[in-house]
Amino acid sequence: MSAMPYLTSAAGATEHRPLIITLFGLFVVATLVITVWAGRQTKDAADFYAGGRQFTGFQNGLAISGDYMSAASFLGIAGAIALFGYDGFLYSIGFLVAWLVALLLVAEPLRNSGRYTMGDVLAYRMRQRPVRTAAGTSTIVVSIFYLLAQMAGAGVLVSLLLGITADGGKIAVVALVGVLMIVYVTIGGMKGTTWVQMVKAVLLIAGTLLITFLVLLKFNFNVSALLGQAAENSGKGAKFLEPGLKYGKDSLTKLDFLSLGLALVLGTAGLPHILIRFYTVPTAKAARKSVNWAIGIIGAFYLMTIALGFGAAALLNRDDIIKSNKAGNTAAPLLAQAVGGGPDSTGGAILLAVISAVAFATILAVVAGLTLASSSSFAHDVYVNVIRKGRATEKEEMRAARWSTVVIGAVAIFLGALARDMNVAGLVALAFAVAASANLPTILYSLFWKRFTTQGALWSIYGGLIAAVGLVLFSPVVSGKPTSMFKDADFYWFPLENPGIISIPLGFLLGWLGTVLSKEKADPQKFAELEVRSLTGTGAH
Repeated sequence: MSAMPYLTSAAGATEHRPLIITLFGLFVVATLVITVWAGRQTKDAADFYAGGRQFTGFQNGLAISGDYMSAASFLGIAGAIALFGYDGFLYSIGFLVAWLVALLLVAEPLRNSGRYTMGDVLAYRMRQRPVRTAAGTSTIVVSIFYLLAQMAGAGVLVSLLLGITADGGKIAVVALVGVLMIVYVTIGGMKGTTWVQMVKAVLLIAGTLLITFLVLLKFNFNVSALLGQAAENSGKGAKFLEPGLKYGKDSLTKLDFLSLGLALVLGTAGLPHILIRFYTVPTAKAARKSVNWAIGIIGAFYLMTIALGFGAAALLNRDDIIKSNKAGNTAAPLLAQAVGGGPDSTGGAILLAVISAVAFATILAVVAGLTLASSSSFAHDVYVNVIRKGRATEKEEMRAARWSTVVIGAVAIFLGALARDMNVAGLVALAFAVAASANLPTILYSLFWKRFTTQGALWSIYGGLIAAVGLVLFSPVVSGKPTSMFKDADFYWFPLENPGIISIPLGFLLGWLGTVLSKEKADPQKFAELEVRSLTGTGAH
C-alpha cells in the first residue's frame, strides 16, 4: 500500500491554534490541581521524600513507568527511528533491557537498606560525611544531565504548538517549564509527583496506543506495508530497515554504538530518580512487584515506538521533520497531526494538542521526579548529615530541599536553553552513562563486596563522574557539529558521542583500586548487618 506523506508544518494549524492552546492548558491545569491536592497531605519528611511509603506495588510500577518514559522515550526515540530507521530503534531495546539489571541487582536490596537516598546505603557501612557528599554531588550531576533532555523536549514541543520559531521564544518556553517544575516539587513533594507520574503514564500509554492504532489502520494493520513505505519514503530504501545508518558506518560509529549500549543497559540501575522510587513502597515484595509492573508497561510502550517512528517515516516528509526540529524531536506530535486528518483539519489539531499535552505532562512528571531526587539528596545527604552534622530539624530539612529545588531548576533552565536543538534520546543516554559510571559501581560494591571501603566509594563516584562528564565536554555533543550544544565552537578531541565504553569500566576499576590501596579496613560486622538487612528487610525504615 502506498501512502502519500503529509505536509508536516504546524503552521497549517494556525486557525486551530486557540483550540490547541485551550486543550493543552487544561492538561497543565489538571496536573497542577493534582499536585496541590497531594501537597496538602504532605505533613513530614517521609511524606515529602517517600510519599509516606503508602503506595502499592502496582501504583509504584505505574509511577516508575511514568518516571522512566520520558521525553527521550516519546519524542527522542520516535525522532531517531524516523530519521535513522533500525538504528533509532536500538534506543528502545537498550532502555527496556536495562530494567533487568535494576530488577535482579538493585531494586529489593536498595529498598531494604536505605531510607530516602542512595547516600543512606553507602553511609551505612562507611564514613558518613565524605560518602554522603559524594553521593549528593553525583545525584545532582546525573539529574541535571537528564533534566537537559526534558527541557530541550519541552521547548521543542511548546514551540511547535504555539508556532514559535525564534530562538528567544524557545528559550522563554524552557524557562516556563522550569518554573512549573519548581512549583510541582516544592508544593507536591513525592506524593504530588507520584500521582502526576501515575496519571501521565496512563495518558501516555493511551495516547501512544491511539496513534499506533491509527497508523496501522492506514496500512490495513499490515506491518510489512508500513515498514516498506517507511523505507521508500525515507529516501534510503532497504538500508533504512538495516543496521548502519547512524551506527556501523565505520569502526568509530560501531564503537559509539557499543558505548551507547553499555550506558543504556547499565545506567537505569544507577539513576537517582528511579532509585528513590523504591523507597515509596512499604515492603520489599512491593518493590519487586513494582519493577515487574514497570517492565510490563514500559515493554508495551517501547513496542509501540516502532509504529510511532516508522509511521512518521512513512507518513511525513523527512525534510519537513528536520525543518521543524534538526534532531527529529517533533516527529511524534506531527505524526499525531497527520493521522488525525492533517494540518488543516480539526481532527489533526485536536490530536496534535492532546498528544503534545500528554508529552508535556510526560516531561513535567519526569522533571519533577529528577528535581525531587536531586533536592532530596542535597537536603538529606549534604545539608542535614554533612553541613548540620545530623542536628537539623525536619522542618529545616524540608526547607533546604525546597530551596535546592529552586537552584537546580535555575541551572536546568540555563543548560536546557543551550541544548534545545539536540536529540533528547541522545541527551538522556549521556545521563545513563554518568549514572552507570559513578553510581552503579558504588552501589553494587557496597551491597555485595565485603572489603569495599570509603576510599573505594569516593574514587568510584568521583572518578566515574569526572571521567564521564569530562569526556562529554570534549565530545561532539558539546562542540564541533551542527547538532552540538555550541554549534560555532570546535574544541572536541574525544570522538565518541557517548563516553560509557571508557567511563563505566573506569568507575568499576577505580572502586576496586581505591579499596585495595586503602589503609582502612572494612568493618565485617557492618557488612554482615547490611547483607541481612538488604536480603530480608529486617530493620528497614
